[in-house]
Amino acid sequence: MNPTPPKTVRAFFSTLAGKLDPEAAEGLDAVYQFNLNGADGGQYQLQIRDGACQVSEGTHPDPHVTLAMSGEDCLKVLNGQVSGTMVAMTGRLRISGDMGLAMQLASLFPSLRP
Repeated sequence: MNPTPPKTVRAFFSTLAGKLDPEAAEGLDAVYQFNLNGADGGQYQLQIRDGACQVSEGTHPDPHVTLAMSGEDCLKVLNGQVSGTMVAMTGRLRISGDMGLAMQLASLFPSLRP
């Protein structure tokens, strides 16, 4: 039975570190910056290093990749209701920085795939 998905972006990011696939993250050293706007917005950084993930609120001075979207869309992607690719194709997700890292994000958190 699946637990109820978190209802807010903050609640979801607080569970994200435990969902990382350490094998997929092996050898990776990357900072993902999420800039979320709207009612459930905020800034979050995801630091992945040595197979571990650390999540913190705020803005990183030099992230490898930045993903900007609404908090609502972010929650839908994280809950597997819609794919990140779909949100990007409709122009609701803006990615700057390392596109390869952005594409790799889904494989780092396999349990989040729709």
